[in-house]
Amino acid sequence: MSGPLDPEAEYYQAVEEYFVSRRGDPLFLSNAEWNLVRRWRLAGLPLRIVLRGIRDALDAHAHGWGRDRKVKSLAYCASEVDAARERWQRALALGRDEGLDAAAALRGFASDLERARDLGPRARPVAAEVARELRERAEAGGLLEVSAWLADREGRLLTAIARDDGRERTSALEAEVDRGLERWRARMPPRVVDQLRREQLTRRRLEAHGIPRLSLFHLEGGGGA
Repeated sequence: MSGPLDPEAEYYQAVEEYFVSRRGDPLFLSNAEWNLVRRWRLAGLPLRIVLRGIRDALDAHAHGWGRDRKVKSLAYCASEVDAARERWQRALALGRDEGLDAAAALRGFASDLERARDLGPRARPVAAEVARELRERAEAGGLLEVSAWLADREGRLLTAIARDDGRERTSALEAEVDRGLERWRARMPPRVVDQLRREQLTRRRLEAHGIPRLSLFHLEGGGGA
């Protein structure tokens, strides 16, 4: 596919390329497999955690009694991805996740909001309030359930930005995103494309004001393996 990929699509393609290369089969992912990747992304699993689980599953298969039988589906790796997720979540809760300090990330998001540019009259006070809440949460600790908490704050901010943008600007952004998604519509099921659309609209709307996604998952950028 020509042209640079959006970060949302990169996650899906990286999983496909890694699984296909490790499986040694030129077949691409089925609709059911794309939806499994969607489930992992919606759960906020960094790319490096997903790839680690796939690697563990395929390494175990390569050394097991059934190694002569080809792995037919990405679903074969689901239990190991779940195990990798549990290890990552425990490490995150204990502040032991390599390269990611959740409290520092929250303080960084607060600084981003305080530096945001060109916010409208509805979004400006919401950004200030969320920045204050982020700093308070960072100091309070207890970051095990922080992903859902961050998603709520991001949603409040997006609602305010959308109201400031108005219908005309929103329609123009939606049309631009839809044009970029055309290359995926023939390969991915509608639920996955719809998810890509929602995520791209969110990212683009925040980026217009110099604000990143308020998410530890997106802070990792999908992560490395």
